[in-house]
Amino acid sequence: MLRLEGLLAFDSLASFGAHLALPEPWLGGFDFPFGLPRELVLSLAWPQNWPDLMAHYCQLSRAEIRTAFAGFCDARPVGGKFAHRACDIPAGSSPSMKWVNPPVAYMLHAGVPLLLQAGADLPGLHPGDKSRVALEAYPGLLAREFLGRRSYKSDDSSKQTPDRLIARKDLIDALEQGRSRLGLRLKLSHAQREALVDDASGDRLDAVLCLLQVAWAQVQPGHGFPDVVDPLEGWIVSA
Repeated sequence: MLRLEGLLAFDSLASFGAHLALPEPWLGGFDFPFGLPRELVLSLAWPQNWPDLMAHYCQLSRAEIRTAFAGFCDARPVGGKFAHRACDIPAGSSPSMKWVNPPVAYMLHAGVPLLLQAGADLPGLHPGDKSRVALEAYPGLLAREFLGRRSYKSDDSSKQTPDRLIARKDLIDALEQGRSRLGLRLKLSHAQREALVDDASGDRLDAVLCLLQVAWAQVQPGHGFPDVVDPLEGWIVSA
């Protein structure tokens, strides 16, 4: 059983980064990519070790990232524009080089520096404080076990429909009953359950889905990663 103690909200990246840097232990699941496809890195002749690659990438502007990635895509055939990491296919995640719908490339650009500034350990990518471990999580991977392609959230208020509300209720029911392959049963208070159901953006529910993934990883040898993980790309926990 995994009991949800509470939810914290941050109104800026700076406040979130400050929380991560507090001198206390944590294991975190973060819904943004930690690495880039090796194929892309080689094509752009960017550094081929993760620390230098991230140092290079994170000093670029978003416009420079978009130009570099668009140039890569423009040279490739229709249907194969994007390069993928090894974990993207089993996880069903967007390629980490996408800059629109969703802009995960920019999420990497904003998020990874916070983890590095906090001194976190990123298994398979970057050694750090072993008492503060950051794993790449993806809530859609767990949600699809129960919902398939049914949508349960939207940031657009006009798309926050009764069908999505029902999907959130169905998803939470399944998590509470422990029906996922992770073998964990989610314990919620009534108020917590209502808060997850009522958040039509899905942000709170996504945080709980990431929590379940890292709780599973906590009791797996090597966090449940494959024996070999590309040290530029990283891995999505539970993929």
